[in-house]
Amino acid sequence: MTTLAEQAAVGGEKPEGPRPDLGDPSFWQRPHAERLHAFALLRQWDAPQYFVEREKGRGRRERGFHALVTHADVVEASRNPEVFASAPGATTPEPARWVRALFGDSLVNLDGPHHAQLRRIVSRSFTPRILGRTEEDIRAVAARIVDDVLADGGGAGGGAGFDGRPGDFVTAVASRMPFEVICNLMGIPEKERPAILGQVNRASGDTGVARAARDRFRMPGKGLRALASMQGMVADLGRERRKNPTDDLVSMLVSADVDGQALTGRQLGAFFSLLMVAGVETTRNALAHGLDLLTRHPEQRALLMGDFDRYADGATEEIVRHSTPIIQFRRTLTRDHRMNGHTFREGDKVVLFYASANRDETVFTDPDAFDITRSPNPHVGYGGGGPHYCLGTYLAKQEMKALFRELLTRAPGLRATAAPVLVPSNFDNRVRSMPYTVGRG
Repeated sequence: MTTLAEQAAVGGEKPEGPRPDLGDPSFWQRPHAERLHAFALLRQWDAPQYFVEREKGRGRRERGFHALVTHADVVEASRNPEVFASAPGATTPEPARWVRALFGDSLVNLDGPHHAQLRRIVSRSFTPRILGRTEEDIRAVAARIVDDVLADGGGAGGGAGFDGRPGDFVTAVASRMPFEVICNLMGIPEKERPAILGQVNRASGDTGVARAARDRFRMPGKGLRALASMQGMVADLGRERRKNPTDDLVSMLVSADVDGQALTGRQLGAFFSLLMVAGVETTRNALAHGLDLLTRHPEQRALLMGDFDRYADGATEEIVRHSTPIIQFRRTLTRDHRMNGHTFREGDKVVLFYASANRDETVFTDPDAFDITRSPNPHVGYGGGGPHYCLGTYLAKQEMKALFRELLTRAPGLRATAAPVLVPSNFDNRVRSMPYTVGRG
């Protein structure tokens, strides 16, 4: 059987048949494999392709976008932020004005000096002492989660006992890991965590295709209201930490250094929302996809279990490349620019499709294969470089390695029992649920 890349690459010629329409919301409800095939076809067309987004209602139309689907184009645009700007909004569809006003201080939507200043404040707060303590905490959280998995006989916690009854891996394991780590890092009081988790779940359930349909009328959805509520909660915590600082990250972020730089309450709220939605969601999805991949590829699982320290880094990178938790981000042209033989005009919208770039057959040999020994592996799962390269990359990698070490050594029979249930989305490769069992080794 030929691979998708082989099917698409017919002597380098433009493929026959209708071009896949990335601007059609129904495209994002197609099975994941079909979408990957469509991207493989698009990479053979004269890139980049232009797509018109559908009517938003009341006669208004969203401005169309150019799709960057090759690895080279995604990397070049990522590393040229002076031309390919994140403002006024990096998500698709472009956020309404009231959303930009509320979440305008989010790092993902900023450019230039303002972005550099916020990133510097955040980076400065991750001191060696905090990072060292966080690494210890990550290992402790991973061990505690696996303790619970082994103790839970398939009950309400979502776990799966040795009797083979399936539980939900997302609920029992994948969601808990990043949420607990980030709450511990930020110093979120235990009593506040259930409310924050509820807000995160409401926010993460209101993106992608569902959000696109709602945004036709630019009405605040429950997910965005949840984010606003969460920002208010952490802003209150920031005010408390300014008065009574502790040794957590919130205290570091709101305490001015010798240059007088610190996060305001609004900036802190925006950063926390980014951590909770981006940090929790992306790692959660990578963990769930990781178990699915290791289940479907027992030879790769055996390789990893046979020498975890040798292959853990490669496995983590390959899981992120293969699953690509964040499908795309949008950029806006600040001036006329020529790239890859195409002239963009000031104000044009482009979408960086990381999911396509990570399957580019000109960069990755046999790109549809899952290979934890793949080297080099220049994937763009954390971004294509430049100032918007994911700030939480190190944290996500440590969480994935710690959890899979615990799972594979203490529950060697643990496996997914069915394919993950995905949420149709044009933004992230989100797993709603995935049944699993601990098994008997």
